[in-house]
Amino acid sequence: MNVSYLLVNSAGKYPDRTAIISEEKHFSYKAFNQRVNRLAHAMRQHGLKKGDRVAIMFFNTYQFAEVYFAAVKSGAPATPVNFRFVADEIEYIINNSGACFFFFGKEFEETIASTYHSLSEVKHFVCVDAQKGGFAHDYENFLSSGKPDEPEVDICENDPCQIMYTSGTTGKPKGAVISHSNIVWNLFNTISGREDKSEEISLIIGPMYHTAGLNNHFTIQIALGGTCILIKKFEPETVLRYIEEKRVNVISGSPSMYNILLQHPKINDFDTSSISKCTAGAAILPVEIKEKLLKIFPKANGIYDVYGCTEASPTITVLKGKDSFGKHGSVGQAVRFLQVKVIDEGGNTTPPNRIGELICKGPNVMQQYYRDHKATEEVIKNGWLYTGDLATIDEEGYFYIVDRKKDMISSGGENIYPRELEEVLFGHPAVADAAVVGIPDAVWGETVKAFVVLKKGMSMDAQQIINYCKEHLASYKKPKAVSFVESIPKNPSGKVLKRLLKAL
Repeated sequence: MNVSYLLVNSAGKYPDRTAIISEEKHFSYKAFNQRVNRLAHAMRQHGLKKGDRVAIMFFNTYQFAEVYFAAVKSGAPATPVNFRFVADEIEYIINNSGACFFFFGKEFEETIASTYHSLSEVKHFVCVDAQKGGFAHDYENFLSSGKPDEPEVDICENDPCQIMYTSGTTGKPKGAVISHSNIVWNLFNTISGREDKSEEISLIIGPMYHTAGLNNHFTIQIALGGTCILIKKFEPETVLRYIEEKRVNVISGSPSMYNILLQHPKINDFDTSSISKCTAGAAILPVEIKEKLLKIFPKANGIYDVYGCTEASPTITVLKGKDSFGKHGSVGQAVRFLQVKVIDEGGNTTPPNRIGELICKGPNVMQQYYRDHKATEEVIKNGWLYTGDLATIDEEGYFYIVDRKKDMISSGGENIYPRELEEVLFGHPAVADAAVVGIPDAVWGETVKAFVVLKKGMSMDAQQIINYCKEHLASYKKPKAVSFVESIPKNPSGKVLKRLLKAL
């Protein structure tokens, strides 16, 4: 089975069912599949060959979905590009991937025009509502030149399907080569772990250039014959309106997204009773937010916490809704078809509740980093993916992420884990958001600094924050310094960019 089969199968079974809602446009499975086919044929008519890379830079729109599946059906690895990138970052991704087709939204035409001469391997640029006489084909004109029947391309399970560039939180992004087989196994694992059902209506809020948005939220709905409502830009009132009007069943997001949604002043004015599943990822969801979400979504049976990484396509563990509060802080158990364990510095499996690095092995682990053999060898050893996350496992097989290995703070010989302190800060009623980093200290090597966002109308000083932490944790763990900021810098998947905080 390859990924293109997922769409073909659903289009055959549910031709008249709505597959995609994108702003004001609705597409049935039959119509969506035919547009995908036209686009695939158009690309092939313009010289696309199996194995060529196709770059995609859109907000969450139907064009992204069409280009993605058209590339997949052509045997051309899709290379999504972060739409927040500036010209230099776009240039790096496009040239590193060697993409020969580049599809993008109208919003990015000016940025790409400033750098397209440097994108030497791109043979065809395609833009929505492209300027006449410009450097790019117009999207609709390009698509309409193809025919609607299925492309005849021999695609194997082990063929590359995606080159997904990592978040780049520690340096330049690396391209994870993810095969059709990786994605299909991730689909099996995630559906089983999240207890997903067929024919649901789901909001696709997380950016689709990320593995969670693309593989876990969008592709799974296509495989199950569901309806995907693509959210172009996250705006709380737009999300609430869709939930009420479209009777949405599934919502997924990061803790920061849910935090913003819950603070919307009109949230209680909307009917959100149709939501039966709420899933979270990117970071641990504080208990306070979980409790508020279940009041807003009364028919949701707990919150499903999903842990993973790009290199695992992405799912590694899932905490089921029924365990939301009984196993708070846990990211759940290993998904069905994946081996997961925690090891010490010597490579030995740790006993329960002992901190070590989480590693995993299975059919959803990426093939390699594109054009980076050294980086591949650093994270994949004897088939095991070394995640760089510090974790523990309890006696029942539930995993707990302690922190990123690189984020651990060593102060006076004691190890301090920022996530533990952040959980305490989230518990304060005046704190809207927080992040903790280690900063150099001449005496202790490193010391703790907290960055805090206060809720509107609230006020605190640094000493009050420090005293609060001291009440809930050992004294050596408390922050020595506190900065109050308007927002915590995060990447689009909701992960805190601690290198930017350290730079402050």
